[in-house]
Parts: sequence; C-alpha cells; structure tokens
Amino acid sequence: MALINGSHSEEFILLGFSDRPWMELPLFVILLITYPMAMMGNIVIILVSKLDPHLHSPMYFFLTNLSFLDMCYTTSIVPQMLFNLGSSKKTISYLGCAVQLYFFHMMGGTECLLLALMSLDRYVAICKPLHYTLIMNQRICVLLVSIVWLSGMTYAVSEATVTLQLPLCGLNKLDHLVCEIPVLIKIACGEKSANELTLFVVCIFMLALPLCLILASYTCIGHAVLKIKSSEGRKKAFGTCSSHLIVVLLFYGPAISTYLQPSSSITRDQPKFMALFYGVVTPTLNPFIYTLRNKDVKGALGNLRRRIFSSK
Repeated sequence: MALINGSHSEEFILLGFSDRPWMELPLFVILLITYPMAMMGNIVIILVSKLDPHLHSPMYFFLTNLSFLDMCYTTSIVPQMLFNLGSSKKTISYLGCAVQLYFFHMMGGTECLLLALMSLDRYVAICKPLHYTLIMNQRICVLLVSIVWLSGMTYAVSEATVTLQLPLCGLNKLDHLVCEIPVLIKIACGEKSANELTLFVVCIFMLALPLCLILASYTCIGHAVLKIKSSEGRKKAFGTCSSHLIVVLLFYGPAISTYLQPSSSITRDQPKFMALFYGVVTPTLNPFIYTLRNKDVKGALGNLRRRIFSSK
C-alpha cells in the first residue's frame, strides 16, 4: 500500500498547548533539562553494565536493552516537541509524522514486552535459583530480546501503516504534542470503527496481557521472598524487584489510561500529559530508579568513577 494517499496534506499542525501559550515556555525549559538527563542517565547505565564484569548477567543485559530503548523512545518525540514549543511554527511534515508514528509506537510496544520479560527474569532468579543459569543462558536471553524487539516492530509497522491509510479529507490539525495512532484515527473521516476495534484488541495483547504476566510473576516472587529466612536476602530481593515494579507502574499506568480507557472518559489534554509522562518522564527517571535502589549498580558506578580519576 502507498504510504501517502490523496486525502492527506503535506504537513500536520500539532496544536499542543497553543490555546494556553503561557505553558509553552515552562514546558520547553523542562524538556530542555530532562532530555539530556535521560540521555546521559541511560548512557551511564549501558556503560557500567558493559564495563563492569559483575554486571554481566541476564538482569543487566535486559536493563541495557531498556536503557537503549528509552533513549530511542524519548528521541523519537522530544526534538520535535522542542522545535514546536520554541517557535511559532507548530507543524510537522507528513513524512516526519509517519516516521515519528512508526518509531514512537515501535519503542512503546517493545517496552511493554521488555518489562514483562524482565519480570520473568526476576521470577526465575528468585523462584528457580538452582536452574537460573540453565534457563536464562546467554543464547536464550538473546533470543527472547530479539523476539521482543521483532514483536514491537511488527506491532508498529502493522498498526501505523493501517492508520496512515485512513482518509483525512484535508484535515491536518492534531490536538496533541506528537503523532500518535489514536489521534490520527480521531481526525479521520469515513468509517474508522474497524481501526478503533483493531487498536483496542492489539493493545490488549501488547498492554493488558504483559501486565497480567508481570503481576502473576510478582505474586509468585512475593510468596517466595517471604520464605527466605535471611533478612539480608529478603531485603536484596525486595530492593531489586521494587525498582522494576516502580518502572512498570510509571510506564503502564499512563499507557493503559491512553489506549485502553474508553474515549468518552478521556479529557482533551489527558493524552498530551500521558504522552509526556511515558515518553519523557519515565525514560528520565528509569536510570535514577535503578541506580539509587541498586547496590550493584551504585558499586559499579563507584568503580567506574575511581578508574576514570586514577587514569587522570
């Protein structure tokens, strides 16, 4: 199918908060601060996971993938947001919107599945410790991560391509900060109930089912942790798992409220704030959540810092 059909204009107008211009400068400043923080924080996580031999384990392999994913996720939307907030021109080209649509949803879909995979890793580590190295060997980890990335890519390509085929009948104003599938479906003219139903069903598999897997994993983990006799062992297990649970809540909460909540109960600005939350706030906070609550990562950061200063 052709990417562009005749009913589409050459560019879209991202309205954002143009009806409340007083919000644009504070939001611009916040993004200007948080974006470099997100990039640097996730780069640091990747570096310490690769350079410290103590972190060469499945858990940190998955965490490295999450950090790389978050960098791509926030980069897919923040530069365009900064451009629009910092100028009077609020437009994005049709091709730019299509590219953003593909990458934003590919990263979002992949993160849903990767967080579920990370909870599965914690389940095996705590509930099946004697078989952990056998089950989560390097070959299996690479295979699982490849499946997760491929699934996210398949979701984005299929959903975004179908959405881009909807006739817009000359409409080009998006009441949003980014190009997102529900927003494009909303402004489409003609029959679109099939697209809405398809998106809802797909999101059940991409959001609801992984979340159920996460909750089931942590129910088993909680039961197993309570059986650990050593208080130090319980504290370490809870510390590792609580970091991941916080990340899950920060990501899944806004995503579910956007994609699985009935459209009639969604306020006008809710999708904008939710996109900011899971596209900007979560990638910025993730590195701090994992470093501040994880002794292994803090120790690796200390070793890296000492190596840098000793070489100088």
